[in-house]
Formats: sequence, structure tokens, C-alpha cells
Amino acid sequence: MTPAIKDHGRTIRALFDLNRHTARLLMNEPFFAALSRRIDKRRTTTIPTAGVMVDPQTAQFVLLYNPEFFEKLTDVQKLGVLKHEFYHLVFEHVTGRKPEGGLTKIDNICMDLAINSHLRGELPEMCCMPGEGPFEWAPLGKTYEWYKANYPKNDEPEEGEGGEGGEGGEPGEGGGEGGQPGEGGSGNQPGSFDDHSGWGEVDNTINEIAKERLKEGIKKAAQEASQAGSWGSVPAGCREDILQGLRSRIDWKKALRYFVKTTQRANKRSTVRRINKRFPYIHPGKKVQRTAKIAISIDQSGSVDDEMLGLFFDALDKLSKIATFTVVPFDTEVCEDHVYEWKKGQRHKKERVRFGGTCFNAPTKWVNERSFDGHIVLTDLCAPKPVNSKCKRMWITTKQYASRPYFDTKEIILAVD
Repeated sequence: MTPAIKDHGRTIRALFDLNRHTARLLMNEPFFAALSRRIDKRRTTTIPTAGVMVDPQTAQFVLLYNPEFFEKLTDVQKLGVLKHEFYHLVFEHVTGRKPEGGLTKIDNICMDLAINSHLRGELPEMCCMPGEGPFEWAPLGKTYEWYKANYPKNDEPEEGEGGEGGEGGEPGEGGGEGGQPGEGGSGNQPGSFDDHSGWGEVDNTINEIAKERLKEGIKKAAQEASQAGSWGSVPAGCREDILQGLRSRIDWKKALRYFVKTTQRANKRSTVRRINKRFPYIHPGKKVQRTAKIAISIDQSGSVDDEMLGLFFDALDKLSKIATFTVVPFDTEVCEDHVYEWKKGQRHKKERVRFGGTCFNAPTKWVNERSFDGHIVLTDLCAPKPVNSKCKRMWITTKQYASRPYFDTKEIILAVD
């Protein structure tokens, strides 16, 4: 029961607060509990049930829920709805798998069918469940794309019929302005019981930022579940899908460009040829040149074979098209006699100058003693964690070694093919 509170002598019921129940509900769900801590949960009356969306103000995913809807659910159903919304996030329904033309009622239903296969007996009666009622044709355990491709043509719902809720307001406490929920969000006809109306309505840049933050949150939740030795009720197949989705699918060439761009610093010098905006014709203006001083350390230890070394030099050849950088060969120490500047537009052949062990402290300390803006280490990651870097540091390796690094780090690890 929702507790009652006193207000000027009147007894009124407080709105149901999901935040007060989440930890208890997710007690036996290490993965979902870890993910839940990274998702803001807000009450609203602009949707009839619940839904996840991006808050355009914070570029973060939030879970919006109607307190009256949640208050009527059993604990099992509350937990089921929470897991349902989190599955939308981990299956990338909100981020990477939406059709280009926008979501239809069939999309909403098929996404829910894919999720609800794993939540039998845990959800309100209004939900769509494979193998039951109008979805007897649907087997358990298929993907959203499979359900959509095999949806019976004569059963396709018309837009506005039995599907998602309608447009809602901005995320916020208690809802406020923002239109009434559409028909079917919590009706009797099985359909998409939660609200998908906020998907795809956010600026692309904000959406991409939120997507990357979500991916990092899912990654940390997966790590916590693995360390705890339990993923709770997440089936083995779903677990593998989640881990597969976390594996690097970033275009490493674009990631290198982004790294160089974000480590750029501004070099300013005075010039009379540029008018000073604050003191025109009194003081000289400033000319700004943005450059990035990048050090790239190449692991030349015996564990890095010639094929991998050649792969690293191919990566540097592509990077040289956009930047000038300093190449720092190393094994257990920096080969200072072979440090050189690889200028933008130049080409260099693969070169091996060492065959010893590996020590990441050597190149890190060498770079720390000089004024670099960024440090990229090309390696197989087969050595202990080094000292901290004074500048932004990134690691590049192959997919094989990226999947099982020798040490844990919050720094970027890129896998190249």
C-alpha cells in the first residue's frame, strides 16, 4: 500500500515512488540492478503505463512511469515491467534497431514479443505474449525482426489500434503539460503495454551521446554481474547477445580521428592583421592554430609478431592522412635512437627494432616527460597496468587481445581488423 501523509489536517495518499522499491525488486537480479542504478526513474501522468526515452536536456536515458499504473501491479509484475523496459535498452530497440521510416504498431508489438518471451508469467495481462491469444502463431525466443517478417498479414493492426500510448510531455516529476495518452496503451486488447512514443523524437547528436552513455552503462552492469557470478534471470542466449553487442563495433579509423580532434590544443599568437574584437585598432588580434601533438608508442616486444606489427603500421599509415605524430618504439624501454616524427601525408615502411619483453611504464614515462596532448599505444596488451598518463591515452590492439586484456582500464581500447 502507498503510505498516507498529512497535509493541513487532511489525509492524502502519496504518489507511488518506484525509486523506493527498485532495490528490493531487483535483489536477485545483479545485472538489471546494476543497470537500474544508471537509469533515472521519474513519475509522470502523461503516459498510461511506462516507457524509456532520451531526456533532451541531459542526453541520458530515463524510465518514465505512471505511479497509478505501477501501484496496481503485484511485485512480480512490477519487476517484470522493469525488466521489460531494461530489455528494450539492452536489445537496442531504442537506439540501433528502429526502422528508417519510423515505428509502426507492428514494430512496437514485435519488439515486445521478442522481450516478453523471457518474461512469461511476470507481466500484466494486457501484454502481448508469444504463443498466447492473438499471438498463437508466434513461437518463443525469436528476434524483433523475425516476428515482424512473419507477422500474419490479415492480423496487422491499424495505426491507433491496441498499440502504444500516444504523445506525452517532457520527462519530469508528475507529468504536467503534454497531451493525453493515446488509445490502447493500457486497454484490454493485447498489445504494446508500455509507451514507445518518445523514441526517435530527439536530436541525432543528443541521441548518439545518450547511446554511447547507455552502452557504457550496460558494459559496467555486465561487468558487475560477471564479478558477482550471477546474471539473475537473464537467459544464457540473452547474455551472449548483450556481450556481443558490447564488443567493439566502432570504426577504428573514425575513432582515431575523434581522438586526434579531441586532443587538439589551441596555439595563439598576436597578429596585427587580425582585428581585436574587444579592443579594435588598439591591441592586436589573436590568430589561433589548433594542432594536436600526439605520441604513438609501438610495442615491438617478442609477443607482437610481424603480422600484428604490420597491422599497426597500416593503421598509422591511415592516421598519417589526417595528422602528424611522433612514433615511439619500445619493449622494456623506449628505443630513443629510433624515435621519429611521422609527418602528415608521409608513408613509412614497417620497421622492427626490438624483440624483448614488454613494459608500458617505459613509453608512458617517456611521454609524461614531454608536452604531448595525446598518447596512443599499439600493443597486444600482454603486460601489467602502467603508471598514469598525464595526457589522454588510448590503446589499440587486435580483436583477439581486446577481448581478454591483461589488465582492467577505463581508457579506450580499440580493436583493429
